[in-house]
Amino acid sequence: MHPNPSFRKESETRNIEFARERAFGTLAVNANDGPLLSHIPFLLMEDGNTIELHLVRSNPIVQSLKQAPQKGVISVLGGDSYISPDWYFVDDQVPTWNYIAVHLRGTIELLPQDEIHNILERLSDSMETRLLPKKPWVSSKMDQDIYQKMLRQIVPVRMAVTEINGTWKLSQNKPDEVRMNAAKGVAENSMGSELALLSKLMKQAES
Repeated sequence: MHPNPSFRKESETRNIEFARERAFGTLAVNANDGPLLSHIPFLLMEDGNTIELHLVRSNPIVQSLKQAPQKGVISVLGGDSYISPDWYFVDDQVPTWNYIAVHLRGTIELLPQDEIHNILERLSDSMETRLLPKKPWVSSKMDQDIYQKMLRQIVPVRMAVTEINGTWKLSQNKPDEVRMNAAKGVAENSMGSELALLSKLMKQAES
């Protein structure tokens, strides 16, 4: 997380809402040979206390969790972009990179295998609901022998969240006019990801 307090002002509620909306991040846990990473969809409960996810059975993180629950973090990223000093239209500025990142820390554990179906149902339902009025996909549409075979290849996992931190680096340390100039530059830029989202959040940010 960025140490500048200007970028750490968002509430825990806003950080939770952002992470729940994104619903995808990088899970990291420590291991004897170094950190293990996995890129995962997840379901964060509304209170921010629990995350449900699943991993492929052969994932090295699963092998680690078989030994004991592990401390871990899920990094959830939003839009990001290079910021050119020229976009500020003021003198004596330096290049930087704006971004949004929320870190969810806690204890990760394997759940009994018979919970995998319900976890997948909750996760897919949360995604399919966003696609309305499309008729939601449900697992009952599948051949159940194929479905059960696929379920055996993944394992259910839960994180008990103990800490939530967010960095919203949106040029809040600049005067409003300067920040708006930079947001315009982001909107017209192509060096980053989800630039429209980042530009929108920069315009909404408070100094």
